[in-house]
Amino acid sequence: MNRERESVDFTIRNETERDFRKVEELTREAFWNLYVPGCTEHYLVHRMRSHPDFLPELDFVAELDDAIIGNIMYTRAWLVGDDGQETGITSFGPVSVLPEHQRKGIGSALIRHTVDIARQKGAGAIVIFGDPHNYCRLGFRSCRDHGISDMNGEYPYGMLGLVLEEGVLGGRKWKLRLSDLYNVDEKEAEAFDAGFARKEKGYRHTQDIFSIAVRSYVR
Repeated sequence: MNRERESVDFTIRNETERDFRKVEELTREAFWNLYVPGCTEHYLVHRMRSHPDFLPELDFVAELDDAIIGNIMYTRAWLVGDDGQETGITSFGPVSVLPEHQRKGIGSALIRHTVDIARQKGAGAIVIFGDPHNYCRLGFRSCRDHGISDMNGEYPYGMLGLVLEEGVLGGRKWKLRLSDLYNVDEKEAEAFDAGFARKEKGYRHTQDIFSIAVRSYVR
C-alpha cells in the first residue's frame, strides 16, 4: 500500500500550451517501465489534447519552484443502460507525478482539486481504472458496488467509481464506455517516443503486479 510521507508547497493551475512538452516528459518519467517495458502514457497525453472527448477545463498541473511536477487530465465517458440509453460522466487518467516527488500528496491534491471542479460543472460521476490502494482513500469504490460493469458485463478489480450527484445512477445496472482515444496504437506510440531522450526499457516487479491486477475481477 502506498503511503504519503512528506508534503511540499506546490501550486495547482490549468495546463497551458507552453506546458505541453514538459507534461509529456514528466508523464514518460512517471510511467516508464512501471506497467510494461517502456510506456505509452506520454503519447496518450499528446493525443488527448486534440481529441473531441478531452475536457481541457479539467486539465491541471502541479508546479513547484516554476517546475511542473504533476498533471491530471480528464475525458468524457458514458454509462450505457440495458436499454441502450447513455448518460454522460467523466474519467481521468493518466495522473502523473515525477518519481522524485511521488508519495508527497501531489497526486491526491490534483484529484481532490479537479473532483470539486467536476462536481461544480455538473458531472454526475467519475469512473477510472487504477489501484484501489491509491483511490479508495479518496472516496472511490469498486464499480461492482455501484452496479457499473465493463462492456463485457464484468467487474475489473481496478475499475473504480465516485458518485458526485446523488441519484445519478438511479439504482440501475450500467456498463462503462470509455472514449476511443484510449485505444493507443503501439507503433504510433513507439514513433512518438523516438522524439524523446533515449531510455532503456526493462523489467520492474510492478509489471507483474499490474499483470495480475488487470486479469482480476470482482465477483
